[in-house]
Amino acid sequence: MISLKQLIAPSFYEIHNDLKQFRHTHYWLKGGRGSTKSSFISLEVILGIMKDTQANAVVLRKVGQTLQGSVYEQLQWAVSVLGVEGYWVSKLSPLEMKYIADGRENKIVFRGADKPKKIKSTKFRKGYCKYIWYEEVDEFGGMEEIRTINQSLLRGGSDFVVFYSYNPPQSQSNWVNEEILKQRDDRLVHHSTYLTVPPEWLGQQFLIEAEHLKAVKPQAYQHEYMGEVTGTGGEVFTNLTLREITDSEISHFDHIARGIDWGYAADPFHYTVNHYDKTRRRLYIYYEIQMLKLSNRKAAELVKAENKRNKLIVCDSAEPKSIAEMLAYNLKVLGAKKGADSVEYGIKWLQDLEEIVIDPKRCPNTAREFLEYELEKDANGNFKGHFPDKNNHSIDAVRYSREFDMKIVKIR
Repeated sequence: MISLKQLIAPSFYEIHNDLKQFRHTHYWLKGGRGSTKSSFISLEVILGIMKDTQANAVVLRKVGQTLQGSVYEQLQWAVSVLGVEGYWVSKLSPLEMKYIADGRENKIVFRGADKPKKIKSTKFRKGYCKYIWYEEVDEFGGMEEIRTINQSLLRGGSDFVVFYSYNPPQSQSNWVNEEILKQRDDRLVHHSTYLTVPPEWLGQQFLIEAEHLKAVKPQAYQHEYMGEVTGTGGEVFTNLTLREITDSEISHFDHIARGIDWGYAADPFHYTVNHYDKTRRRLYIYYEIQMLKLSNRKAAELVKAENKRNKLIVCDSAEPKSIAEMLAYNLKVLGAKKGADSVEYGIKWLQDLEEIVIDPKRCPNTAREFLEYELEKDANGNFKGHFPDKNNHSIDAVRYSREFDMKIVKIR
C-alpha cells in the first residue's frame, strides 16, 4: 500500500500527526478551491477504519441527494489510490461502504441531515462510530443541529474524530465563521489553500483559471481560491482584529473606560471595559458582562467585582431611574450626552479607528455583535443609508464609554 504522505499535501502533515496522537476530537478544515482538504479527510477515514477493528464512520451532507456525487465518490477515490479495493465492498442502496478484510464488517454509512430520523437510528453491529465527517458544514443549520447529531453518534467508544470541511462563506456573520472563533481545548482549526498543493495534482488549467480570477476579480479570488472571509460589502466594521489580549498587555493599559447599555425588555444588559491607545488610534476591548433579565442590584454587584476602584461608568441616559439606582448602590455613573446624530457619529468614530482589538474568549458577545453588525438591504437589494438598531448592545456600551474621546478626536 502506498505511503499516506505521498498522497496528502504538506500542509496536512501536522494534522496527520495530531490525529495519530489523538490530541483533539473536532477538526475544522476550511480553505479554498483545490486545497485537497476533502481528499485528506477521505484518506484518514479509510486508513483509520482499516487500523481499528472497532471503528465505523458516518459521513453527512445537509441534503442526502448530494452524498453519492460528492463524499461517496471521494471515499471511493481514497480506496483506489491506496490500492485497497480488494478489501472494500460498496453498495448504492442504502449508500454504504464496508471493510471486509479478516472477516471484519466495519462500515461507512452516508446520511443526509434532511432526514434526521435516519441519523438518530444509525447503529453498528460491531464497534462504534469513531469518525464523523460533515462535508460542506456551512450548509447545515448551525451548531444546535450539529450538536444534536453529535449527541446521537458520539457514544460507546473511547476515541472520536469529527471532521468539518467547508469553504468559508463570504459573510463573517455566517454561523460557521463565528463558530471557529470560539475556543475549545478539543478543537483544532486548520486553513489550507491550493498554493500548498503540488501543482501537478491540480493540473495546468486549474492554475490558469485561478490566476485569471486573481487578475480580473481579486476579491472573488481571495474568497474562492484563498478561502478568505471577504464580506458582503455591508459590514460596518472592517477594522476588527479578534485575538487574545494577554494579562501582560492589560497591565500596561492606562486609558481605560467603562460603559453600560441597559437593554430593554428581552434585550440584555451589557457592561464593557476597554482601553484606547490614542497614539496608534487602537481600541482594545477585553472585559464584558452581558446578561438577560439582570436586575440593577445584581448588575451593580457584578460591576463592582470588576470596577474595584469605582471608576466612572458612562451609561445609556435613556433610563434615568436605572442611573439613580446605580448611584444609590455607590457606583460612579453618568448618563451619556446623546444628540440627534450621536449614534451615527459614534459608529463612524469606531469605524475610523486604525484597529479595534477584541478578545473573543473574554468578550464573546462583543466579538459576535461587532462581527455581525451589517447594513440592512431594502426591497431592491441596495444597502440602506442608516445603521440598524438591533443586536448592538456591546456597540452602544462602547460608544458611551468613549464619549469623551470622541469629542476631542476628529474623524478623518
